Amino acid sequence: MCTAVVVGTGLGAAPPAPRHAFHVVWPGQSIQKAVDAARPGDTVLVAPGIFHESVKVTTPGLTLRGMGRSTVIEPSAKKAANSCAEGGNGICVVGAKDRNLADVTIASLTVVGFARTGVFAMATDRLAVVNVTAARNGVWGIAQERSVRGLIRDNTALANGDAGIFLANTIQDEAGATDTGGTLIDHNRMEGNRVGLTVRRLRNLAVARNRLADNCAALFVVGDENKPKAGALTVSDNYVVRNNRSCPKTARLDALQGVGIVLTGAEDTLVTRNVVRNNVGKSSLSGGIVLFKSFVNVTSDRNRISYNVLGGNYPADLINTDHGTGNTFERNICRASQPAGLC
Repeated sequence: MCTAVVVGTGLGAAPPAPRHAFHVVWPGQSIQKAVDAARPGDTVLVAPGIFHESVKVTTPGLTLRGMGRSTVIEPSAKKAANSCAEGGNGICVVGAKDRNLADVTIASLTVVGFARTGVFAMATDRLAVVNVTAARNGVWGIAQERSVRGLIRDNTALANGDAGIFLANTIQDEAGATDTGGTLIDHNRMEGNRVGLTVRRLRNLAVARNRLADNCAALFVVGDENKPKAGALTVSDNYVVRNNRSCPKTARLDALQGVGIVLTGAEDTLVTRNVVRNNVGKSSLSGGIVLFKSFVNVTSDRNRISYNVLGGNYPADLINTDHGTGNTFERNICRASQPAGLC
């Protein structure tokens, strides 16, 4: 049984402060039982060790915190105990159809080896995923769907089957891009994945100060024929180097290798102050920063690519194969572009 410690009491005539408990989970105990016992505002603190289970969070204001990389959550060999496990996920943070789950924090732990996703969130508001290591999961390391005002910071996503970090409006349904209300993807390290980071059919967010290296592709901003388009976001101050692993073609994408930053079917996106070097490949998407006409023939419009430092990318540092309008390339430091004259 986990240990619960209650903190926070009222003093004098002032209204009593909220009473928030710490539920400490030790190896051999159940994280899920502690989460189920917690109330809004409580913290479930998980000690170092290996925990074989999936954890589903549906309580607002809950913090699920480990003690760093040595707190490890892995799949259980037992029959799935909840829908999170049934879906092949490690940690699930799930709101309702008519109400987002607010103010949940997942922090300072490792989620490894799940068939689908390390940390999966749907219908959340102000979810924070901080200092999490998501490694060798079958599809995504950290994924967020139909969520707003999120913070994904200081995480490490390694060797996941698809994207290290994946954000989308909806995964199963066709729909126009949705406004995230200012989601921030900041200071994460994404290495050895098929794609470091995918932002699909979303608007109003920032991707800043991340390191993306040794993936097949570093970063995708993806839209399609639905309205409104993806875009109205910023990609800035990222370090994008040597994303030269080779990944085969899938039903959704051509083969990938040497892919830096790609905008496809996006509008009003600012790509600025990024360092993009030595991304080398022969796929249709290879290159440093690429504007690519989407596979459903939707153009990218009014995007600004400025003040980036590029070099050693092949077939070029800057590539524009799109026929959209209002796209600008200015004050970038680079050597080669397709067509010529973008540097």
